[in-house]
Amino acid sequence: MPHSPQPTAFPPETARPDPVRQAAVRNRLLRAMAPEDFARLAPHLEPVAGALHQSLIRPHQPVERLYFPESGFVSIVTGASAGRVEIGLIGREGLVGATPILLDSDRTPSHAYVQNAGRLLALDAAILRAAVGQSPSLRHLLLRFVQVQIVHLGQTAYANATYTMEVRLAAWLLMCHDRVDGDDIAITHAFLALMLGVQRSGATLAVQILEGRHLIRARRGQITILDRPTLRILADGGYGAVEAEYARLIGTA
Repeated sequence: MPHSPQPTAFPPETARPDPVRQAAVRNRLLRAMAPEDFARLAPHLEPVAGALHQSLIRPHQPVERLYFPESGFVSIVTGASAGRVEIGLIGREGLVGATPILLDSDRTPSHAYVQNAGRLLALDAAILRAAVGQSPSLRHLLLRFVQVQIVHLGQTAYANATYTMEVRLAAWLLMCHDRVDGDDIAITHAFLALMLGVQRSGATLAVQILEGRHLIRARRGQITILDRPTLRILADGGYGAVEAEYARLIGTA
């Protein structure tokens, strides 16, 4: 993806009052924090607008800001000039940029960018480092989220090696559906190809298969979920393990 400027803060008339109130946030990880841990971060949380394809974490560069999505979602991709593939998806259940910071590093080879535009709460990495150093309970919770991300990475590798394109697409659309309001997902066939690790024609074929079974409706730049229960049956083991791990370690919505 092309480089783009960092997300910009909302103008004062549209920003949340400072500090952010825990009862008002939509991010599930922030909601799951102990009140005293949330209070450590709240004065430093900055509402920002995440535009489509906006870079949040760039590969091999120091991670200076972290992001708690409130709406929309962020793709984590890896690869080189020969091709890229998505290895993670983070929405309002998580924190973008957490893994290197919590594992005492300062950068990652992966690229995190906004795949579905939305609202984020930004936090300086230095603030989080200090907070987890002062609070074992905060570090414990956030490391549980890292565990979920590791499971997600393993499930992605398994799905890519095991399942057909349409099964992988079904699972991925379910994960996107979990992270948006309503049934419409703004997505292009070009990114679907990146996610599936195939040519664009292969992604188009997978979409046509699901559309032919009346599971989705595809329009330019948008896919609408029509039959989630059947889509989940089709996804088989490609969907559910990561969600179950999150529920076990952090809690349900």
